Amino acid sequence: MDLGLKDRVYVVTGATRGLGNAVARELVADGAKVVVTGRDEERAAGAAKALGPDAVGVAVDNADPEAPARLIAAARNAFGRIDGVLVSVGGPPPGFAADITDDQWRTSFESVFLGAVRLARAAAAELEAGGVIGFVLSGSVHEPIPGLTVSNGLRPGLAGFAKSLSDELGPRGIRVVGVLPARIDTDRVRELDGLSADPEATRAANESRIPLRRYGAPEEFGRVAAFLLSPAASYLTGIMVPVDGGMRHGF
Repeated sequence: MDLGLKDRVYVVTGATRGLGNAVARELVADGAKVVVTGRDEERAAGAAKALGPDAVGVAVDNADPEAPARLIAAARNAFGRIDGVLVSVGGPPPGFAADITDDQWRTSFESVFLGAVRLARAAAAELEAGGVIGFVLSGSVHEPIPGLTVSNGLRPGLAGFAKSLSDELGPRGIRVVGVLPARIDTDRVRELDGLSADPEATRAANESRIPLRRYGAPEEFGRVAAFLLSPAASYLTGIMVPVDGGMRHGF
């Protein structure tokens, strides 16, 4: 299938590694051009270099109020247009409700929630019909994950914002989608497993609860997200798509 991605231009945040990077790789492999971001300038430049001439790297923090204007300008300066954005950020700190400080809540809200809202709002003002705004969220949108209280608090709210935005932008032909990873084999997930006394046993226990009996590969997540961002998904909006090997048992 031709996804129609050739020469389309996307901003992908948090793309120096992990899920954001996996999506950027799939977009470029199918002919798109990308602006990839990360907080570290050297890593952003390195990620763009690895992706090739159809990528540029920009060092920004999603929590920075100036980030959306910088990223949209970078896309236009490098490639002459912008067709979509995918908002991905590193996971907020793990911990239980009693352990999370006010400062951790504020910092996480700025980066995970408000930063995403700002970028989506700025993109909505720039995109034309056929444009798309995507959010990398979490399976915690549907069911809280033990030990990830901050994510459990913020991700469902961002999903609600995305759904509202899809209703508002639909008449203009702009789509809004969410992608919900579960146990994808990234540094972040390995780090979370490593917090337990026996990381290998923790992974085995998690895999036993997944119908496919394994963690997902980053490229498996990337391919789904690339499809959702592409013109091939032109009649999909306001949806939250789980990429979880069947881990969520509800319909």
